Amino acid sequence: MRRVVVTGLGAISALGNDVATLWQGLLAGRSGISRITKFDPSRLPVQIAGEVKDFDPNSRIDPKAARRMDLFCQYALWCAVEAVQDAKIDFATENVNRCGAIVGSGMGGIHTWETEFTKYMEKGPSRISPLMIPMMIPDMAAGQIAIQYKLRGPNFATVSACASGAHAIGESYRLIKYGAADVIVTGGSEAAISEYTVGGFANMQALSRRNEEPEKASRPFDKDRNGFVMSEGAGIFVLEELEHATKRGARIYAEIAGYGATGDGYHITAPAPEGEGAYEAMRVAVEDSGVGFDGVDYINAHGTSTDLNDLTETQAIKRLFGAHAQKLVVNSSKSMIGHTLGAAGALEFVVTCLSVHHQKVHRTLNLDNPDTEMTLDYVREGARDMRIRSALSNSFGFGGHNCCLLAKRYA
Repeated sequence: MRRVVVTGLGAISALGNDVATLWQGLLAGRSGISRITKFDPSRLPVQIAGEVKDFDPNSRIDPKAARRMDLFCQYALWCAVEAVQDAKIDFATENVNRCGAIVGSGMGGIHTWETEFTKYMEKGPSRISPLMIPMMIPDMAAGQIAIQYKLRGPNFATVSACASGAHAIGESYRLIKYGAADVIVTGGSEAAISEYTVGGFANMQALSRRNEEPEKASRPFDKDRNGFVMSEGAGIFVLEELEHATKRGARIYAEIAGYGATGDGYHITAPAPEGEGAYEAMRVAVEDSGVGFDGVDYINAHGTSTDLNDLTETQAIKRLFGAHAQKLVVNSSKSMIGHTLGAAGALEFVVTCLSVHHQKVHRTLNLDNPDTEMTLDYVREGARDMRIRSALSNSFGFGGHNCCLLAKRYA
């Protein structure tokens, strides 16, 4: 089997518009959650979110092309440019038939859909933009990246709610591992903060309503958690076959060594009891990697700040790892950047790879009063230097979609 490594990273989030700013913000324990500014949220019971700030797509994307993209697509291409530059790969010298793009999104071009549906309702079908479909469909992020770099290898989207970005990375890993590609630009992107979508999530009682204290609203594993904080952003990677990367002298952040994808078969929104699907996804990823359960040192948890997820994820970790669970370090990036839906698995895998590379983990913010059943080491006190041989990144989506990626320190 061929080995797969991470050679380039790109990110945009509520903590900043590049990887370095995201990482610095997480290590500093800074929250990116604030009152919504993209629209007037006063009609909603939820008025906070993790918004991307000061975003100018034209500084990296051709202005004409940017106007023909939904915001989620702009985020994806923005991050792809960063990741490709970071990897120092020149696709003009590559066999582009062996290079692909796979990007996940849970919601796709929801802003475009809303805008054009409003036109339709007010002015009729003749006023719908001819660009509505190519701007709205979730696969267009992968399509635009492939167009940008003239990539002709595997090209598609993954759509599995909050596991979408993680599944894109996992499927890219498999394609490279089994020889179908040498390089894939992959990850996830989401831009769904609007009155319509926030209202929908709020009405299903999924979101925190701690409007007066936005920075304290996302509190994974805390007994006072009361819902997740909706956010936006993207995380994009350059993945390569190991020999391909070493031949061109690429820097390697981490090796992807395991991938587990499972389903709950249980409920449209609630996780399976005791995290059965999460347990199985982690088990498959660890066994795929061959590192052994005692070879895992760190888990970047799905950690949404909801009653059911945090409990069942903790139960799954304890059951799978047994006594070793008490030696694991577990944190939640969502405590600072919120829940980026289909981009969550990708952004959090950026963090996981940085943690493996730098041998450092960030804290879980707002974990002031741990739930009595939350007895793992959730990094309450601050950023920590530690030995990380391998790490898991968990992503779980509505509909019972579970994905786990294992990153191993490259040596």
